[in-house]
Amino acid sequence: MEFGFTTAAYVVAAVLFILSLGGLSGQESAKRAVWYGIVGMALAVLATLMGPGSGLWLLSVLLVAGGGVIGTYVAQRVKMTEMPQLVAAMHSLVGLAAVFVGYNAHLELGNVLSMGEDARHALEGFAAVLAHKTPVELSILRVELFLGVFIGAVTFTGSVIAFGKLAGKVTSKAEKLPGGHMLNASAAALSVICLIWYFNTGGFLPLFLMTLAALFIGYHLIMGIGGADMPVVVSMLNSYSGWAAAAIGFSLGNDLLIVTGALVGSSGAILSYIMCKAMNRSFVSVILGGFGNTAGPAMEIAGEQVAIDADGVAAALNDADSVIIIPGYGMAVAQAQQSVAELTRKLRAAGKQVRFAIHPVAGRLPGHMNVLLAEAKVPYDIVLEMDEINEDFPSTDVAIVIGSNDIVNPAAQEDPNSPIAGMPVLECWKAKQVFVSKRGQGTGYSGIENPLFYKENTRMFYGDAKASLDSLLPLIN
Repeated sequence: MEFGFTTAAYVVAAVLFILSLGGLSGQESAKRAVWYGIVGMALAVLATLMGPGSGLWLLSVLLVAGGGVIGTYVAQRVKMTEMPQLVAAMHSLVGLAAVFVGYNAHLELGNVLSMGEDARHALEGFAAVLAHKTPVELSILRVELFLGVFIGAVTFTGSVIAFGKLAGKVTSKAEKLPGGHMLNASAAALSVICLIWYFNTGGFLPLFLMTLAALFIGYHLIMGIGGADMPVVVSMLNSYSGWAAAAIGFSLGNDLLIVTGALVGSSGAILSYIMCKAMNRSFVSVILGGFGNTAGPAMEIAGEQVAIDADGVAAALNDADSVIIIPGYGMAVAQAQQSVAELTRKLRAAGKQVRFAIHPVAGRLPGHMNVLLAEAKVPYDIVLEMDEINEDFPSTDVAIVIGSNDIVNPAAQEDPNSPIAGMPVLECWKAKQVFVSKRGQGTGYSGIENPLFYKENTRMFYGDAKASLDSLLPLIN
């Protein structure tokens, strides 16, 4: 009876997870999709606690309640600008959980194999499952367990470094130890040797050595990726965490964990590929942490940055018929989305065409800008992706860039030595006038200079994005 209920609950939860992923593909259905995921996860947890082999109810309830309290506290305190850091931190916990579960399964397997045949018949739960496995099945289990720990360890340290880069606690530059790729290859080779060793002996030492190698790989891979490419890294780590969960699901014989891990792993991999394509990056080179560096000296930039005040920007907007707004991470930092939404309402009320251009890697998290604009209640139908709007810039009167750098950088097309050479960008410099809302003259998080700021039709609207826009609003008629 318990097994039948758990199986049925797992099937329903899996369907809800699939519906959740499908709904998240559209802004209108995203809220409903989140609830599908919440209900699915609640059902999965309940079915697991009530299923075969469950025990230690008091401890389980205390842990679930404690996790719920901590999660609620963190969710209420984290700002939208810190969401990428939170996601990276959550990925690290998934990786660490995979490592702990893998080690627990290893210890349990050792305990079962050390028992006599008579003692094994009295076992319950996961131990009973292990006791009934054939030698071939136990060998397969060791491989599943090994892979789960390996991917989990890579995910853990990689996510910790990603968190540090996103939070500004670790340098955003792409840095590698001397020997770079050779060190990664050596650690991977050591892991393969340990796999063979562990497969044949089931000993603790090869599992432990592999864990150390995997922890190093995760650290060194992400340290070798520049800050400009963090959106891809977050998506990639999301994929890693999914595959770690799926591998551990095989070890535990948990069908829902396998399905959920596969969904997360495959969707994260597909998203990473889409983002790599949007940045003109090789997916393989991303996986190996081998991009984000220049191929030679950067192109010299001529001219100077010309500043403009709120009166000048307002005059241009009042005269314009069409406006495209390009949001970036600077808008998130300044919490300027409400001011942007109010500016949009005033311009549209004046009969002007206003649209938003969203680059696939705007911000530091996939979909970051879409979430911010939805939070400010900007209409979905005027928020367009890069491919939908890029060709409209030449016929646009005013383009407003708010806290963006790389996604509007002409060097991607003009400088073959640029770290972002070949990356598709929003060609806002083709608009009649371009206004860039920026704190100062620095190169920003990625450290890449932007020729857009020096073009003749570009004016720099210096200052905090929210304060600048708020000073602009009363001047719009």
